[in-house]
Amino acid sequence: MKSKNLRVIIPLCVVVLAVVAWVSSLAVGTLSAFGWKDVVMLCPLGALATMLATKTLIPRAVIALAIAVVLILLFGRAFCGWVCPVPVVSKLRDFFKGKAKEETGEEPKETPVSSCAGCTSKTCGAKRGAKADARHMVLASALLSTFLFGFPVFCLVCPIGLTFATIFLVINLFSAGDVTWMVVAAPALLIAEVVLFRKWCTSLCPLGALMSLVGKGNKTFQPVIDDSKCLEASKGVSCGLCGAACPESIDPRHPELSAAAWSECTKCRACVDACPAQAISMPFLASKTEDAEK
Repeated sequence: MKSKNLRVIIPLCVVVLAVVAWVSSLAVGTLSAFGWKDVVMLCPLGALATMLATKTLIPRAVIALAIAVVLILLFGRAFCGWVCPVPVVSKLRDFFKGKAKEETGEEPKETPVSSCAGCTSKTCGAKRGAKADARHMVLASALLSTFLFGFPVFCLVCPIGLTFATIFLVINLFSAGDVTWMVVAAPALLIAEVVLFRKWCTSLCPLGALMSLVGKGNKTFQPVIDDSKCLEASKGVSCGLCGAACPESIDPRHPELSAAAWSECTKCRACVDACPAQAISMPFLASKTEDAEK
């Protein structure tokens, strides 16, 4: 099974498990605060917000934040690529967009595939995540507003929380007839963020910004290219499929010319699947020889 299918199945399984647990009245929490009884793993941004809102060092939040930092150092932004439900919700937008094209008879535009080798564009090497960008501004604003108002403001509009809220509200609506204004507000906000703000994950998400900051120390599961198999390195063929496949705009063949830094990698393995020569692997730690080649 290809990675792209697993990246849809796994978040859906997590959502289904959370829903089943909620319906069964099992106290396992949600994706932003899951656990069992007194053991709770908070969202790292939620943990920071909770402490800033209360202006207190809360032991549970500190422990949760420390665990999150360790996990990000070990796996980078893998949460964004394999667990977060927001990219799956975004796929629904692309699905309906594709249906609309079929109905109107429009042919989807093909994405040009080319290598970054020899690129002279001044903007090509401007790496997202290498310096502070819009996401970091949103992160700073979210933390500052939480400190000033004494309430985690961003949690009200977090698309992860809104995804779960929408599901739970719909279940309540049909099972208990519980009609509240949030039945309309939660999905409306979710649609606005994921559908209207098409670049939410890459341009606005403060959780992604926090992970990319910590992820600068991540050295694991980075794509490694076998030059003896790579079409460009071994045969001089212009390929660029691995860079074109990356949803974060990282080109494993030419990382120095990529539009994003390695800290943005979500370990999604799209580049591995896209390589026609099967020249890309993602070992836990690259050998010194492989590091030198990169």
